[in-house]
Amino acid sequence: MSHIESPPSTSRHPIPMDASGFEPASRCSRRVNVSHSERNVSRIAGAALLLNGLCGPRSTRPLSLLSAAGLLYRGATGHCHGYEALGISTAWKDHADEGAAAAVPAQHGVKVHESVVIQRSPEDLFQFWKNLEGLPAAMRHLESVTESGAGKSHWVARGPMGIKLEWDAEIFTEGDHEFIAWRSLPGGDVDTAGSVHFRPLPENRGTLVEVVLKYDPPGGKWAARLASLLGVGAEREIREDLRRVKALLEAGAPPTVNGQTHGRRP
Repeated sequence: MSHIESPPSTSRHPIPMDASGFEPASRCSRRVNVSHSERNVSRIAGAALLLNGLCGPRSTRPLSLLSAAGLLYRGATGHCHGYEALGISTAWKDHADEGAAAAVPAQHGVKVHESVVIQRSPEDLFQFWKNLEGLPAAMRHLESVTESGAGKSHWVARGPMGIKLEWDAEIFTEGDHEFIAWRSLPGGDVDTAGSVHFRPLPENRGTLVEVVLKYDPPGGKWAARLASLLGVGAEREIREDLRRVKALLEAGAPPTVNGQTHGRRP
């Protein structure tokens, strides 16, 4: 599955996958669990219901005022009791958007969204992605990743046409066994920001891994489109990377050219 400029679906609650854009909260508390955009909508809707409750028909006044109070509270505090009861949070979207905005200006770059189901736990997958220096073992376009501490690292990769690309990056936010978000630092060959999310599927059907990436390659969008036409675009690379991660973690070996694995090596 792949598409460009599409929002991620990151529900961690056992409800239909396409019915939610949510991620569960790791703890039930009165912390912020509503994104900025949802808070703004809640404020506007709450104000409209408040006006209707004060000036509208007497028969609908109690319901309007009660609904207005709930929405205004949600907008003012960023906390939703319904989300808390279901273990849901959409506040992670603000962190991801901030990282992307800092690394790639809004009017630039290409956004890619890829996903795969892997038969491993979110905890295993989270630890795999946290070990940045081990990622090149499964991600063919990466030559090396060197961690320098404090969430910072140096990346070396092969881009379209075999061009060598280098950049520094930082992990700027993460949720325990739920998601990791990163962004590039100034001065590199590529401006990029992204996140990976881990959502357990019901009935022990594995974990849905979703990668959302925004990047501004050398040459800008035209270079990205040319690379895509030549079959070496970022969406294809990420899709192949996820396929290799799946094979590595499930069968113990990356896939061959034909998509099969060699099985576990002695």
